[in-house]
Amino acid sequence: MRLWLLFRVALRAIARNKLRSSLTVLGIIIGVAAVIAMVGIGSGASSMVQAQIASLGDNIINIFPGSSMSGGAHGGAGSSSTLTEEDAQAIVQQVSEVTAISPVSQSGAQVVFGDQNWQTRIYGVGLDYLQIRKWQLSSGTNFNDSAVRSSAKVCILGQTVVDNLYGGTNPVGQLVRIRKMPFTVIGVLEKKGQNTWGQDQDDVIMMPYTTCMKKIAGTTRISMILASCTSMKAIPSATDAITQLLRGRHRIPAGTDDDFTVRTQQDIADIVGSTSRVMKILLAAIASVSLLVGGIGIMNIMLVSVTERTREIGIRMAVGAKGWHILTQFLGESVVLASFGGLLGILLGFTAARMVARIAHWPILISPQSVILAFLFAAAIGIFFGYWPARKASRLDPIEALRYE
Repeated sequence: MRLWLLFRVALRAIARNKLRSSLTVLGIIIGVAAVIAMVGIGSGASSMVQAQIASLGDNIINIFPGSSMSGGAHGGAGSSSTLTEEDAQAIVQQVSEVTAISPVSQSGAQVVFGDQNWQTRIYGVGLDYLQIRKWQLSSGTNFNDSAVRSSAKVCILGQTVVDNLYGGTNPVGQLVRIRKMPFTVIGVLEKKGQNTWGQDQDDVIMMPYTTCMKKIAGTTRISMILASCTSMKAIPSATDAITQLLRGRHRIPAGTDDDFTVRTQQDIADIVGSTSRVMKILLAAIASVSLLVGGIGIMNIMLVSVTERTREIGIRMAVGAKGWHILTQFLGESVVLASFGGLLGILLGFTAARMVARIAHWPILISPQSVILAFLFAAAIGIFFGYWPARKASRLDPIEALRYE
């Protein structure tokens, strides 16, 4: 009953100056809404990136060529052609944790069909590439082992290439010219959209890696090796085994740097996750400034309220109110102001987040923990910034307060 009475008295005092109270609460409303919206946007972005990383495939290990050195200067990872088709075969045969593998050869070329042409990326891949990437075909079939061994001129088109060359027609069975050579289209990839780095994954043509190496890229080395493990837990041991195997095959002496680089999905996820966490903390910190400004506004208004109600405080003390009664009364008012602002801020934050999601097509992820934390932070600000005015009111001398005009 005392809490209910305290709440009623606080509401009555706040209602005396509706406009002033509304303007005071506005800072808390904006602060809480900003925290919820910013954290929701940050969490949504993080979940989107994690989903895109997962879409690359399950339990993937990427092996890239190492760096080259010219004139004492390193060329960076991938600048040296150190991986071969035999390396890929050795990995799948000797590393028990690896269930599927695909050599990859990359190039770029202009492709032509009829009077249409398109510049795109050419990926020479192995039989297991689509399985590793969890990529399905919308029509047609994948090439077979015979096509890989014979370097057959067959290809699979991404949806972007199909749209720009063939329009609405089905390209399966038709010819497309790549580097002035005719290739038979045997399949079309399902639409996959952009990856984590904003690259259109559908703007691609896939063919046997032997075909790409011999007829497109003109090289005997592969660009990378893509491997799939039995499980996520097997990735660390598989990574170590691949590293030791390739060091032995490349005759790398002990204490010398590898001429290749092994990267896993977990490495990419950890990098993106740490970046996302920093961004979320930064966004929340920026939004929290609004809460602090709102708290200062509450303290300012409560100090004004104490000055205006000095005579009222004197009367209450004269009829038996103790100092802690006055302290509780004014502290209750500041907490009610902050809590009310927190509730409205939660509603505004949800609304703002939904608007961003609808207009910008950006995923929003608002967790119950962030909502509870924002509300409790708002209430804590009410207590923190309301304590000094409340304490000042409780320490007034009753006689001096009654004389105050």
